[in-house]
Amino acid sequence: MICCHIKIMKKTKTKEEQIQRLPVEELFKKEIDALIENEKYPIPTGWRMSPRSVLTYICGGKVGDMEIVPKYIGHQRLVEIAISTLVTDRALLLIGEPGTAKSWLSEHLTAAINGNSTRVIQGTAGTTEEQIRYSWNYAMLIANGPSKEAMLPSPIYRAMEEGAIARVEEISRCALEVQDSLISLLSEKRLAVPELGIDIPAQKGFSVIATANTRDKGVNDMSAALKRRFNIVVLPSPASLEAEMEVVRTRIHQLSNNLDLNAKLPEEDVIEKVCTIFRELRSGLSLDGKQKLKTTSGVLSTAEAISLLANSMALAGSFGDGSISDYDLAAGLQGAIVKEDSKDSKVWEEYLENIMKKRGSSWLPLYKECRELNG
Repeated sequence: MICCHIKIMKKTKTKEEQIQRLPVEELFKKEIDALIENEKYPIPTGWRMSPRSVLTYICGGKVGDMEIVPKYIGHQRLVEIAISTLVTDRALLLIGEPGTAKSWLSEHLTAAINGNSTRVIQGTAGTTEEQIRYSWNYAMLIANGPSKEAMLPSPIYRAMEEGAIARVEEISRCALEVQDSLISLLSEKRLAVPELGIDIPAQKGFSVIATANTRDKGVNDMSAALKRRFNIVVLPSPASLEAEMEVVRTRIHQLSNNLDLNAKLPEEDVIEKVCTIFRELRSGLSLDGKQKLKTTSGVLSTAEAISLLANSMALAGSFGDGSISDYDLAAGLQGAIVKEDSKDSKVWEEYLENIMKKRGSSWLPLYKECRELNG
């Protein structure tokens, strides 16, 4: 009797593959290199490619033999306005509902223009003025006094020195005095360091891209003086069901390549169901416009739809046969729609009974799974 021992060989991952989330300039390095190599138009000071090439990188197209994948699916004119703003000396403020790709767009703009999207400040209630300007290594400061070596430059400080773009995420979450520390930087294009008696002048190419959430309006409203330093671009939610499905489809494909989900990509009808439910509950109106609906406390953004489908893929890959089932989808919908607010469960129940249940046989299995989970 011959015993065969089969040894399963696991492919060793490269160092890059082991990193959970690579910067986008590394994820799309081939596209960026191709655009730089085939550049035909004038390049602004401090930029790696022309505004036209940045637009191709963001909105998609073809360069040489390479297809450039669209990073932002929406109004191209808005992207053109954003790019042209960064050619001038004005900063850019991207405003929109949660999940309208504000951070995604700002990250890709800096990746294409500078090749570095990591000069970023995440705005929170705890963000300090030092994080906007500079801070100190206090051990060195006490030992040797103020010096350039003891200084810890902020991402904006580094961007000014290098003639690059810095990002400020969720600026309206920052306290007003922290926000206002940007006014002199954006007006004078200089950063004073009184401890050393020097000014740091911004090099050509320096700018700031900030993002703000319309749901945070009233938290820390930006002053009129600060708003005047920005050119404001409002990013809308996807205009149609088809546009939203295209965004979700593209991002899910990209996510599945980065994560070990061990699942098939969602079918078209699965994407359509999720986007339909989200759009109807978000707008408070059925797609045909005939029935008014109650809205949930959550936003139900496109980004949440992408996250929901990724979670459903993880469930299917980990505990199912690798294909998203109605059971997997119902679990994701329950978690996304029914938040802490107790009324969400009632809103979801009314939607199930008044809309989903009446949609026909193709929706019935999902209705039953959702109904069971919602109690």
